[in-house]
Amino acid sequence: MSENRARVFFGNELRRMRGKAGITGKELADALGCTPQWISTMESGRKISEQSARDLDTYFKTDGHYYRLWKLAKDIEVQFILPPGFAEYLGYEKQVTSYRIYSALLINGLFQTEDYSRAIITTTDETNVSELTARRMERQAAITRKSLPHVWLVLDETVLHRLVGSPEVMRDQLNALLLASERINTMVQVIPQNTGYHVGLGGDFTILTFDDWPDLAYTESAGEGLLIERPVRVTHKVVRWDLLRGHALPIKESRALIKTVMEGL
Repeated sequence: MSENRARVFFGNELRRMRGKAGITGKELADALGCTPQWISTMESGRKISEQSARDLDTYFKTDGHYYRLWKLAKDIEVQFILPPGFAEYLGYEKQVTSYRIYSALLINGLFQTEDYSRAIITTTDETNVSELTARRMERQAAITRKSLPHVWLVLDETVLHRLVGSPEVMRDQLNALLLASERINTMVQVIPQNTGYHVGLGGDFTILTFDDWPDLAYTESAGEGLLIERPVRVTHKVVRWDLLRGHALPIKESRALIKTVMEGL
């Protein structure tokens, strides 16, 4: 695991506080109901836990000091996991006036159910599943906020058939997709798999539009994210979007296809 300075600082603070109190690691471990080895692990900055942070605050009467350090360390840890470019991309979402989203492999995170999201995240990071899943769910407020952005989502049909989690998880996910397609600001279309090769098979991407800024694009591949800001490169994504959308079924037929796949699970 990469060094996390907040976690190291947590350990230094714990060692300092223990020294100030004049107690040994074993004495502190006995008071907290853990092992001396765990105290040593925390003091070295290798690993910490939320419960231990709360217990330390109670024992030393530090009014949430250790909990706040744990929370900071956790936030930094999650940032290490996110694909490069994604954190910067997230900073733009609250200002977006429209999304053009293409999903070639999986349903986009803005439309995922909690169980679908959890099933995906579990395969890549078992340590931070709850935290990463919660953050993905929080992101979805970006497309349901008061100043509704326009959202166009185009999926390759293979996304609907790819079993993620279990048949029950997929049924719930496809039903959620149908419900999302009924929002006044959201249009969902599907490119049928009998289309054959089309430009969208190059991978997922999202185009963001703003009132006062030029368009941006974001794409991900094999865990590597790329925020695209150069106008000429964003234009290439816009052209690709226009080309692949020409293969998509109309909205009504797309809904019917999603429902058919859902009922077949």
